[in-house]
Amino acid sequence: MSKIRKLLSPENITNSLKRLGELRIKVSHAALLEFSILILILILAFTIRLLPMRWGYYLSEFDPYWQYRLTKDIVQNGYSHWTTWKDTMSWWPWGKDVGYLSFPGLPLTAATFYNLFNALGVPMVPAFTTDPLASDPVYNLVVIFPVLMGTLTCLAIYFLGKDMGGKEVGLFAAFFLALSASHIGRTSLGFFDDETVAIFGIILFSLFFLRSIEKERSIRANLLYAMAAGLTLGYIFASWGAARFPVGLTLLFVVVLLLLRRYSPRLFMSYSVTFGIALFAAVNVPKLGFGFLREITNVAVLGVFLLLCAFEISRHIQTAKMKNLFVAGLIALGIVSFVVLYWYGYVQTLPTKYMSIVNPFERLFHPVVSSVQEHRPAAWGSIYYDLGIGILFIPAGFYFAVQNPTNRNVYLILFGLTAIYFASAMVRLMLILAPALCLLWALALTRVLKPFITLLRETPVAFRRKMRFEAHVGREFSAAFLILVFLLLTFTFVFPSAESRTRERSFPRVFDQAYVPTTISAASLPLKPDQAIPDWFDALQWMRHNLPSDSVVASWWDYGYWITTIANKTTLADNGTINSTQIKRIGLMFMSNETRALEILDEFTQYGRSQWEKGRIPKASNVTYVVAFFSFDTQGRDVGYGEESKWRWMANIAFDSLEAWRSYGNSTLGKDGIDTNGDGRSDQEIDNLKGQSTLIYKLMMWGKTKRGLQVEATPPDHFELIYWSQKDKSPVVTGPGGVHALVTIWKANP
Repeated sequence: MSKIRKLLSPENITNSLKRLGELRIKVSHAALLEFSILILILILAFTIRLLPMRWGYYLSEFDPYWQYRLTKDIVQNGYSHWTTWKDTMSWWPWGKDVGYLSFPGLPLTAATFYNLFNALGVPMVPAFTTDPLASDPVYNLVVIFPVLMGTLTCLAIYFLGKDMGGKEVGLFAAFFLALSASHIGRTSLGFFDDETVAIFGIILFSLFFLRSIEKERSIRANLLYAMAAGLTLGYIFASWGAARFPVGLTLLFVVVLLLLRRYSPRLFMSYSVTFGIALFAAVNVPKLGFGFLREITNVAVLGVFLLLCAFEISRHIQTAKMKNLFVAGLIALGIVSFVVLYWYGYVQTLPTKYMSIVNPFERLFHPVVSSVQEHRPAAWGSIYYDLGIGILFIPAGFYFAVQNPTNRNVYLILFGLTAIYFASAMVRLMLILAPALCLLWALALTRVLKPFITLLRETPVAFRRKMRFEAHVGREFSAAFLILVFLLLTFTFVFPSAESRTRERSFPRVFDQAYVPTTISAASLPLKPDQAIPDWFDALQWMRHNLPSDSVVASWWDYGYWITTIANKTTLADNGTINSTQIKRIGLMFMSNETRALEILDEFTQYGRSQWEKGRIPKASNVTYVVAFFSFDTQGRDVGYGEESKWRWMANIAFDSLEAWRSYGNSTLGKDGIDTNGDGRSDQEIDNLKGQSTLIYKLMMWGKTKRGLQVEATPPDHFELIYWSQKDKSPVVTGPGGVHALVTIWKANP
């Protein structure tokens, strides 16, 4: 008892508390300030990406609905089920082999997050929306998942920027990425697509690979970072087709280092380990497989590896002459081998979509690729709109990187130049450009401001001029320059955009860029309504509850994921565009007259019956229902957001060109008695007659009459309008005429 009393005496307790206090973590004011700023930046990034919640808690665009279905399947059936899943609700009647047609990285990651949160008891409360999927906790997780990954990406670029130019560069890079319109657009609420994890992976891969070749680190640390880089690159392979970009960037970087005579055994080790692990992971992704190793980018990986082997062997050759002969001979042998392998077809070219990026002229011959809005070339003005006044700092960023050509700066230069080229070829790749420009912007800003900040910190010293015209930059000028720079930044981040100023409520420019509704909550209109527009939700829910469970729906491929996921109905095509032949047939159906359209639908029905008889699909169904979407103003004039504009792509894809469609009248429209050989009518009159005979035109015009518009139209003979979105729910006030969305559902009656 005496010992216990002694231990519990006031003196012992006081001494124990003092010793405990000595164990506190000592943090400098600079570190605390850096940490606080970083936390504020991450909170800002997270908050901005939540802004679309104003219109509801929904998934955005189209592809995220497929990613949600895949995540749901993994959660319900395990991590390996997707490899054998035959999705018979898509691309009927052939179905979709999910394992061989999908990247698993994103859904596997989201499923892991879900299982982790579920195990920890984190509630995923259903959101109160009109979305029929909102009662599913998996759905609620995937809607907010992009916001979480966008915030983590800002954290990752902080560490990469810190390695490249210090903590100031890291903080500025994270800040700029947090407010980057391109990055926000792909990581905002509901945008559950591959890019949410892929950009995070690219930044993390760059961080690890650059650390793996540092001479200042131990060999063990270099090896660990190389392994981390390989695992990260393998994860990107499993998540995004554009994984070819970091591969090509790294190959270019290594070749440039060799040209700069910066070869080292560490570079050889890091390259070998990184790509060995990454390609091992890639070939185990069913969509890629061992055939992926024959693709030209991976053949180039092998070529650079052999080049590194040559440099390593040449280190042990004594004479410079023999060394040069050996390296030159090996390079010549590699080039000849590549040409021979390519000539005999052992080397595969890039898929069409990626070739259209490397060679933008390639897209002219592939209308399916060109028809996708995000595949179109970016206007240079979009880069300025994304960066604002920051675009002036990008050349300065390149200048400072070239002035100090460390390995990291060489990588940053190549990252910036290649990203600018590819982003100009495809607007979607503005997302890849965003981190590169944020790093360059941050580097330029810190280097420009550094001398002036140094002057402000110095104590003023009186001195005597040695020359009559010698000048000195004082502290007042330095302070004025810093204020001017930060005032310039307000043009990008504080002042409202011109579009925002036209509305009753205006927002800072970056908020205005982030303050965009999800696609489905705006009824697929690229506008910012005052409230969610329920046209598509109402139509999809009506289909879910009123169409027979075995219905097969024909629509243009844009809406396939919505119909399958929300309406729970089987579709002929979806946004995966994996079967260009089927897309052509659907385009032909819409661009033909009613009789030919019925024949095409019946052909699909017969295909399905034959597949069912062979036991390849569980049931045989008739392709009976057609969905079409249109947009127009209050006067009935087309505005171009629906099929009234997309028909051109239907014709281009179905007939390879509009000119081919115009010459198609004899076989399709001739049944309506139109003589396309000419009878004194102008070409424009003949084209108009052709257009008015197409199924898509008849559906559009009769749909307008059902919405109360006074247009000249007659009901289709063989297609019955069984649902159309109601007028009182759809107006969107965006101008003098307003814009209306019209979703129509038709039943084919032979």
